[in-house]
Amino acid sequence: MDNVREDSVKMLNHALELEHAARIQYLAHAEQKKLQNNKHFSMMPIAPLMIEHRLIEKMIKLVEDELYKINQANKVDPIFIEKTVDFFRTYADRCHHGKEENILFGELAKKKLSSEHKKIMRELINEHILGRTTVDRLANAKERYVDVDYDTTKEIVECLKILVGFYPSHIAREDKQFFFPCMKYFSQEERDIMLDQCWEFDRSMIHEKYQKTIEQ
Repeated sequence: MDNVREDSVKMLNHALELEHAARIQYLAHAEQKKLQNNKHFSMMPIAPLMIEHRLIEKMIKLVEDELYKINQANKVDPIFIEKTVDFFRTYADRCHHGKEENILFGELAKKKLSSEHKKIMRELINEHILGRTTVDRLANAKERYVDVDYDTTKEIVECLKILVGFYPSHIAREDKQFFFPCMKYFSQEERDIMLDQCWEFDRSMIHEKYQKTIEQ
């Protein structure tokens, strides 16, 4: 069983390493775009968000696998939970939801949206809040599991099930029902500005992440 848990942690580490490599490549592509000043290049600002969705889906699969292992052994791997909390707090919420809420949703709020799109955006934001509070609960349950030697397995499982339950439908709704229709509210110039804001947001995130690493 320890070997199985070690494998799950290795898989999670690998996913995080892939994310880091993809993000560096992603930023390099943005710099290349600027240097070339290619006026025919037109990437929509939802593109980086949809790319990030694919990695979140991979993480959800790892969480599903870990849920199965917990149910089989009735035992929690605190290292896996810690890395899961870090992934959802830093990548899914701070980085991904940060761009959605601060850039895309923020600009959409200035537009005259249809009642349907207003409703969907409000519901998506509420789901972000659900994810945020669930991850906070998960982190707290893990700390009590480790530090207080209190069995919070049931609470940890509940939190993981919430994340596994709502993220796939949340992502599908954004990808298939919201992102593309909402692009019609923006001119090409506005789309380009938002895309540049996404690049800058990610660049700042990387500097922030490694500044904190050095300070620690």
